[in-house]
Amino acid sequence: MNIQKYMKPVFGSIFVLVGLVGCTNLEIEETDSIISKATSGGFTPLANPASSLSDLYNGVGADFQTQETMYAMSEVTTDELLIPTRGTDWGDNGIWRQLHTHTWTPAHLFIKNAWNNLNENVFRASEIIESNPDAAVLAEAKYLRAFNMFFLMDFFGSVPFREVDEGPEINPKVLTRSEVFSFVESDLLAALPGLPDGSPGTANTGTATKAAVNFLLAKMYLNSHIYNGGAVDDANMQKVIDAVDEIADLGFGIETGYFQIFESSDDNETIFYLKSEVAARIWNSMHYNMNSPDNTGGGWNGFSTLAEFYDSFEGDPNTNYVGDGQEERRGWVPDASNADNVNLGLGYGFLINQQYNEDGTKLKNRQGGDLILKKELTSLVGNGEADGIRILKYHPNDGGEINSFRKHQILFRYSDAHLMKAEAMMRMGEDITSMVNELRQARTNTPDLPNVTEDVLLAERGRELYIEFWRRNDLVRFDKFTAPWGLKEVTGDPNMNLFPIPETALLSNPNLVQNPGY
Repeated sequence: MNIQKYMKPVFGSIFVLVGLVGCTNLEIEETDSIISKATSGGFTPLANPASSLSDLYNGVGADFQTQETMYAMSEVTTDELLIPTRGTDWGDNGIWRQLHTHTWTPAHLFIKNAWNNLNENVFRASEIIESNPDAAVLAEAKYLRAFNMFFLMDFFGSVPFREVDEGPEINPKVLTRSEVFSFVESDLLAALPGLPDGSPGTANTGTATKAAVNFLLAKMYLNSHIYNGGAVDDANMQKVIDAVDEIADLGFGIETGYFQIFESSDDNETIFYLKSEVAARIWNSMHYNMNSPDNTGGGWNGFSTLAEFYDSFEGDPNTNYVGDGQEERRGWVPDASNADNVNLGLGYGFLINQQYNEDGTKLKNRQGGDLILKKELTSLVGNGEADGIRILKYHPNDGGEINSFRKHQILFRYSDAHLMKAEAMMRMGEDITSMVNELRQARTNTPDLPNVTEDVLLAERGRELYIEFWRRNDLVRFDKFTAPWGLKEVTGDPNMNLFPIPETALLSNPNLVQNPGY
C-alpha cells in the first residue's frame, strides 16, 4: 500500500476532531510534565543503556519527522511557510492558521505535543545518564538531554526537571530560562571530551559528535542575550567564533552544489542529521497530481511559501524555469525545453507556474486543466487548489536513486555555522560583507552583496537555510518575529516570542507558571 496516497485525506478529519477536543480537554496525560512510572522508593538503573540510547535517537528523529510540532512551530509561525485552506482541505479547525497568524492558545495541540515530547526525551536521557553507562553512551546521552532542553528553552523559556528517583507524588522543580542555559551548557561541555570528532566522511553525523556539540554551543551563545536577558555580550560572541572555528578545524566547510547537500551521500556541510524520514518535507507541499516513481499517489497539497519570501531571491519575480536569472538556491522548474532536467518531473526549490511530468508533458489539475501554481495567496482561506508557490528541498531523486522515504534530515550544517560566525563578528562591530559573500560565491548565479546590515544578514540566512527549522529562532533574535508579513497582521507583542506552557502541564505541576501574555 502506498502510505502517502492515503495519508493526507484523513488529516482533515483527525485535526477537526482533535481541534474541537483540544480546546476543552484538560485531562492530564502521562507525558504532561513527565509523570514518572517510578515510585518514590528510588530508581532502578536501565538494564541496557546503549539500547535505550538508540531508542532515544529514534524518538528524537520521529519528533522532527512529522509536519506538526517541531516543524510547524519553527517554520509555519514565520514568514517562510503557511498552510492556506483550499476548499475544505487543510482547514483543520484553524490549527494551522493560528500558527501563521500568532493566535495560538495554551490549548494548541502541536504546542502541547512538542512540550510533552521534548520533556519526555529529557527524562529518558536522564535515565540513561543515571544508569552507569560506559563513557561513550554517557557522553551521547548528555548531548541528547542538552539537545532537547535547548529546544524547550528556546520555545518555552522555563523548563520542569524531574530527577529519575522522584515519584509522581513529587512535583518537578522548574528551572528558569537562564538556569536551563547553564544546565544545557554544562551537559554539552561534559559530553565534549567523550565524543568522536565527527569529521566529514566518518559516518558519525547521525549521532552526537564534537562537531555537533560545538554547533549547538554556537547557537546558544549567539542567542545568549535572548535566553539570559540583557545586551549582546562580546565574550559570548567570541565563544560563537571559537566554536565555529573548532568545527572548521575538523574539516567542515561550505559545499558547492546546493541541492546535492540534501541527498544522503557524504559531504563537507552536514554536521548532524536526524534519522527522520524526509517524506513529509516533500509531499506536504506538492500538489495532489505531482508524484515520483516511489509515490504515485501524489502530494498532500498543503504547505506553501509567501510571495514576499520568494521575492527575496535573485531572479525573475514571476517565473522560475531554467534560465530565468535565478540564483541557485531558488531552484528551478523542469520544462519540456530542458532535456537535461525534465526527466526529474519535480523541480528543485521554489515551484511556480506550469508544472511538468517526467516525460515533459504538462501536469494537470484535478479538473483536467493545466497545473499552474500561482504566486499570490489572497487569503488564508478560500484558495484554489493551485494557489501558492511550493517548496522542495529534499528531492525524491536522491543521488540518482528515487527515494522519498530516506532517513536523513539535516539539522546542523556548516553554512549555518559560517553565518553564525559572521553574525557574531558583526555584533562585535566588524564588517562581514566579504564573509557573507564567500558563501554566496559558492552558490551559482548569486552575485556579491555590496554591504551587509542586520536586515541583509537575516534575509541571507533565510535564503540559505529556508525550511531547516531555524527561521523562528532567527526572527526572534533579530527582533522580527512579531513584525507583519503576508497574511499576518503585526502583533507587536514581545510575549509571542515564547509559546505558552500547555494547560495540562500547568494542572499537573503547580510549580509551573504560565508565560506572560497567556
